[in-house]
Amino acid sequence: MKVSTEIGSIASHIGEEKAVELVAKAGFDAWDFSMFDMCKKENGILIPTSHPTAQSGYLAFARKLKQIGLDNGIICNQGHAPFPSSPRSKDWIKRAIECVAEAGGDICIVHPMNNGTPEENAEMYFELLPFAKEHNVKIVTENMWNWYENAEHSSFAACATPESFNAHLDAVNDDYFVACLDIGHAEMKGSDTSAPEMIRGLGKRLKALHIHDNDKLHDSHQIPFSMNIDFVAIVEALKEIGYDGYLTLEASSFLDDFKTESVPDGVKQLYNSVEKLRCMFENK
Repeated sequence: MKVSTEIGSIASHIGEEKAVELVAKAGFDAWDFSMFDMCKKENGILIPTSHPTAQSGYLAFARKLKQIGLDNGIICNQGHAPFPSSPRSKDWIKRAIECVAEAGGDICIVHPMNNGTPEENAEMYFELLPFAKEHNVKIVTENMWNWYENAEHSSFAACATPESFNAHLDAVNDDYFVACLDIGHAEMKGSDTSAPEMIRGLGKRLKALHIHDNDKLHDSHQIPFSMNIDFVAIVEALKEIGYDGYLTLEASSFLDDFKTESVPDGVKQLYNSVEKLRCMFENK
């Protein structure tokens, strides 16, 4: 079992190049190419930013990150396209797929449209799949949530339950379209499920994870073992289905209040948390 983490939260302090190097020094096996800064949302549309992934040299930037990783003994295991996803976002999602391929990864998480039906989301994914196959990158969808004004908890969104998630996978029905389970999303009150139930419901279709902790209410994206999620039950479910993907952290809020000089210690804490999960999985 290998471990990975998203680099976006680290890069917000020190940039992607140093982030990849720091992830390697902390002990991770791989890095998750976060591309949320490629675009910003304006009126529901993705608008390019000044980030390197949004510029003409985006592939050179991805190659540079790949080489930094290789020089430090780690690889890119996956990436995450900017969101929200929609047919209008397809050019930016394709760019993210290119970046993942160039960085050496083979899966790219592309959110479904929160309020889209399996059939509506399938149409969006059908447009992207030929391009993804050309680059030998699998598209991975994820369980989502909604939060309405004055609500006290989250509510249903695409892929939020085992039934909805499997309906989305069935609607596309392609080997290049698989599942990423966001552990925190599945554990939010209002999801009407749990991470262990989702894991068992997806079975062998589960190929990637976003691991983080929360208070069972909000999408906190905190370091595992710091809040209320039962990771013992989650590891048991992963072992039961024979999960063989990476244990990838998306504890992207953990470093929010860290000063730049303290980020290396924070990244080491992240590694220690996922190493604990790995040991639980391997019964060490």
